[in-house]
Parts: sequence; C-alpha cells; structure tokens
Amino acid sequence: MTTVTWLRRVVRRDLATLAAQLDAYADERDLWRPVPGIANTGGTLVLHLAGNIRHFVGAQLGGTRYVRDRDGEFNRRNVPQAELRDTVEAARAEADRTLAALDENALGRPYPLAVGGVTLSTGQLLIHLATHLAYHLGQLDYHRRVATGGGSVAGMQATSALAGS
Repeated sequence: MTTVTWLRRVVRRDLATLAAQLDAYADERDLWRPVPGIANTGGTLVLHLAGNIRHFVGAQLGGTRYVRDRDGEFNRRNVPQAELRDTVEAARAEADRTLAALDENALGRPYPLAVGGVTLSTGQLLIHLATHLAYHLGQLDYHRRVATGGGSVAGMQATSALAGS
C-alpha cells in the first residue's frame, strides 16, 4: 500500500469519526454549549476541522475554489447541525477526491505554501493535518460528553476502518 493510500484512509476514517461525533449530539443546542475550562464548543471544532481540511487539502492540493474563513470558524455560533453535516461531507468529498488523485511522488515535493511560517513537504503537511484532526476529535468527544451529560463512544477511530479501499 502506498503512503498516499494510507493517508487517504486515515483522513477518510477520521472525517467519518467527525461526522459520527456530530451526529451524537442529540440536541443541536449542545453543540454550542460553553463548557468551563474548554475553549471551543463542539460546533466550533466541527467548523474548524472541516475548514482546515477543505483549505489545506481541497483548495491547496485539489484546486477546489474553497475560500477559508478561519476567523469565522472560531466566531460563528448556532450554525444548524444540518449545515455542519453538509460542511463535514464537503470536506470528506474534497479530501477523498484530492488524495485519490495525488501522486506518490508529490509527498516529497514542497507543500504549495508555508504553514505557520514553516515550509514542509506535502507528505509532512498531510501527516500534520491527520494528527491535528485526531487531536481535535478527542477534544470534540470530550466536549460532547460534558455538554450532554455523558454518552458512549461515538465513531471510534477503529483500525479496521483502515482496511479496504
């Protein structure tokens, strides 16, 4: 299996986890419920993660016309759950399409823009994005459990999801 195929599977699995976490909020008001000691609400994390993937994978590598509003990701409130689902689905589709078309040799080439003042290879940036996604998924799971008063694991990041196409 190529590294690009592996990264595609990881991103696909973790975006499916993002969708499952979103759907695990039975009351969409809980997505926006502030929790003491937690900087971001669930809704904010969903907007940020989808925006991040759409910008860095879809727009920069896939040539989509997505224009990121990073400040909006952190400042918008009370976005309906259905709209958040659509945003996650758009991120999933753009990432999947982009990574399916990405040549293995692209991983060693410089990523098209500096990120945080650092120039990385495309492969390094994709690994960073995958770990960034996983980091925030943990925060989202924690927010959901506290904001809703409990709940079980939602969309666990199972290794079995990495098998297959």
